[in-house]
Amino acid sequence: MGVVRMLVGCLIVVAVSSTQGAQPTSPKTQGAVLFEGAQLIAGDGRAPTDNSAFVVENGRFVQVGRKGTVPLPQGARRIDLTGKTVMPALIDLHSHLGYYDVKTMINSAQNYTRANLIDHLNRYAYHGIAATLSLGLDRGELPFQLRAATGSDTALFRTAGRGIAWPNAGPRADYWRDAPYGVRTEAEARTAVQELAARKVDFVKIWVDDREGTVPKLPPALYRAIIDEAHAHKLRVVAHVYYLADGKDLLRAGIDGFAHGIRDLEVDEEFIGLFKARPEVFLIPNLPDRAPGASDLAFLSETLPSEQIAPMRETSAKGSPARPRLFDVQARSLARLNAAGVRIGFGTDAGVGSPLGWSAHAELADMVEAGLTPAQALVAATRMSAAILRLDQHGMVANGKSADFIVLDASPLENITNTRRIAAVYLAGREVDRAKLRAGWSGRSSD
Repeated sequence: MGVVRMLVGCLIVVAVSSTQGAQPTSPKTQGAVLFEGAQLIAGDGRAPTDNSAFVVENGRFVQVGRKGTVPLPQGARRIDLTGKTVMPALIDLHSHLGYYDVKTMINSAQNYTRANLIDHLNRYAYHGIAATLSLGLDRGELPFQLRAATGSDTALFRTAGRGIAWPNAGPRADYWRDAPYGVRTEAEARTAVQELAARKVDFVKIWVDDREGTVPKLPPALYRAIIDEAHAHKLRVVAHVYYLADGKDLLRAGIDGFAHGIRDLEVDEEFIGLFKARPEVFLIPNLPDRAPGASDLAFLSETLPSEQIAPMRETSAKGSPARPRLFDVQARSLARLNAAGVRIGFGTDAGVGSPLGWSAHAELADMVEAGLTPAQALVAATRMSAAILRLDQHGMVANGKSADFIVLDASPLENITNTRRIAAVYLAGREVDRAKLRAGWSGRSSD
C-alpha cells in the first residue's frame, strides 16, 4: 500500500510540474531587454533625455540612462528605438466603462458585462493607457473581480464602486440612474460609505449638481456626512461639481478632489486660496469634448467600425464647430489653478460619448489649448495621476517602476497631438499586441 501511495505521489508531482511548465511566462520571469536611441520623456517634468537607454527586466525598469552608459545585460535582447520618443503610459482618473457597445453603438446597463469591460480595457491599453479609475457607476461584484485580476493587453482597473447622490439625481443618462446609491438622510449617507469601505473602494464619488435645475443637488448636510464618514474609514472623496459656490463649500467641508472643473463661472481668488490651503486636493479637468477632426480619422479608423467613422468624416468635412462657452470658462480656470500650483490630474469621462482611447489624446490636446505646456500636460497624465491614484509603481520611466510606456514616432513636446502617433505600447514590460487587437475589432486576420 505504501508503494502505491509513493507512486501516486510521484505521478502527481510530475503532473503538476508539467502543468506549471505549460503556463504562459509570467512577468516575473521576463528576460532583460535593452531599449536604445529614443528621446526619453521620463514623466517628471524634467527635460527629455536624448539618445537614451533603459533596461526592462521582469516587468520593471532596472536601469535608465544614456546610450553608451547602460550596458547590455548578459543574454539580453537589444531593441533600437533611434528616431522614436518614449514616454510613460497614461493614467485616466475618470472613466465610466462597460456601458457602451462599440459594435452596436448603443449605451445600456445590459452591456455592463465582463466581456464588454475587458474590451474597453483592451482599447485603453491599445491607446497607451496603463490604468483607469471607474468613477461611481459600477455594478455588483464584477468591478472588484476585475480590479483583483489583470488580463493581458488590458489597462489596470480601479473602481469607486457605486457613487452617492440624491435619489435619481446623479448621472444624467437613464441607464446609469440606478447605479449609484440614492440617499436622503445622513444615516443613509453614512451607511453607503460604510458599505463602500467594506469593499475597499479606491475613492468615494459624489454628485453635487442640479443638472441645470432639473434635479435636486446632494445637500451640504449629506455631503459633509459622507466626507466625514469616508475620512473616518481612510477613504478619499471626489466630487462631480458644476457651480463655483458649491466648489468652495466642498473645499471647506474637506473634499479631496474634483472630477470636473467649475463650469458656471471662472474661479476666483477665494477658490484658489481654499485650494492652496489644502495642497493635497486635486482637480481632474475633464474639458468639454470636441468632435474629432480630419487629422484624427485615420487614428480612429484603427479601432472603430466604419459605420462610426462615416458620420465623423461628414462632420469633419463641414469644418470644426466653435468651442462652447463651457470650454472657455474651464480653460481660463485651469490655467489659473495650474499657475497657482494646484495638483492637476488627468481624466476623460470616457464612456459618455467620446471614442474610447481617443478621448485621452483629445484631453491632452485640450489641456495644452487651455494653457498648459505639453510637458505639464504629460506630467498631469502620468506621474501626477499615478500619485493621486496611489499607483506608486506607475507613471514614470525610472528605476524600479513598472515598465509601462509608449513608443511614439514623434515628440509630443513639439506637438502634443504626437501622442497619437503610437508605434508600440508596453505594459509591465510586455508589448501590447496591437495588431491582434485591431484584427479582433475588424474581424480580419492579424497576419
